[in-house]
Amino acid sequence: MNNMELTLRLLLAALAGSLIGIERERLLWAAGLRTHMLVAVGACLIMIVSSYGFAEVLAKDHVVLDPSRVAAQVVSGIGFLGAGTILFRGEVIRGLTTAASLWAVAAIGLAVGGGLYVAAIATTAIVLLILGGLKPLEARFHERRPLSNLRLEVEQGKIDIDAMRDIAGLRAGRLRQFVVQRGSQEGRDEILIAFARLSKEALDDIARKLEAAPGVIKVEQM
Repeated sequence: MNNMELTLRLLLAALAGSLIGIERERLLWAAGLRTHMLVAVGACLIMIVSSYGFAEVLAKDHVVLDPSRVAAQVVSGIGFLGAGTILFRGEVIRGLTTAASLWAVAAIGLAVGGGLYVAAIATTAIVLLILGGLKPLEARFHERRPLSNLRLEVEQGKIDIDAMRDIAGLRAGRLRQFVVQRGSQEGRDEILIAFARLSKEALDDIARKLEAAPGVIKVEQM
């Protein structure tokens, strides 16, 4: 492989990574344009080194190297970088899609480094379709499943977000809104709570637990 071909592969990997990174940058995720470009270019260079960097060693007798071993290390190693983009707040997990896009970009870089241009370009287009094109369909799907709402009247300071998560238990991951505002009477709070994709039975169960909680005066389903 000559220097022109080498440079072309690195530039193509950077371009593919930038297209996917721009989509993530638009949503203000931690792993954006530069991160995706660096992952793609780095993976591409690793694949090039794995495939062509040991030519002198391979020229010797009884020496055999498997380039796929380095590629396998990239696939597993990128998981550490992807894990850094995943945020765990309470029981709500965010960043899985960005972590998956980093993993896909690493694979694209490996494909470009190995000279599989059609596969790399096709994968880039498919990843962009998944990240950007399917977003409206996903939003429409969530709109069909409206939020389940509760309104509480409680003694001031008796129920906070942590107490709410304890009461909700495994369903705490469905909690989408927790707003505390001053109640109509002195010493009382009004709390508005919203859950996503929660069944009527589950909402009734949470409401019963709230009614039994200390300091809760009134629970209404809205």
